[in-house]
Amino acid sequence: MPHIAVDYSATLTDTFDRQGFAQALHPLVAKIADAQVSGCKTRFRPLDEIVISDGGTDEAMIHIQVALLDGRTPGTKLELSTAVLALVREHTAATPGLTVHSSVEIRDLDRASYQRHSS
Repeated sequence: MPHIAVDYSATLTDTFDRQGFAQALHPLVAKIADAQVSGCKTRFRPLDEIVISDGGTDEAMIHIQVALLDGRTPGTKLELSTAVLALVREHTAATPGLTVHSSVEIRDLDRASYQRHSS
């Protein structure tokens, strides 16, 4: 924990530096959300089929969901989402003729029911 899921248009495979993004993201999340880098887990899910706006092929998307144990303030969540959005832009190369829509969601994991195990 934190659990991070990144959905991205498959058309960004060559322009979205996923490994660099995750390596920069984990210490950023740990610092802002008062978490441990060692607990950060990020998974990337390429999306082969998406429809944005009128369905043209000149648009792509990246959506990052960061799930944290509940208890962070709205201010902390806003700071984190703003920083994550800036970071994803730093790790996505411009592609002429392609508009990339990036978004971030910070959501709570319920402490009363969240369970984990490492072996």
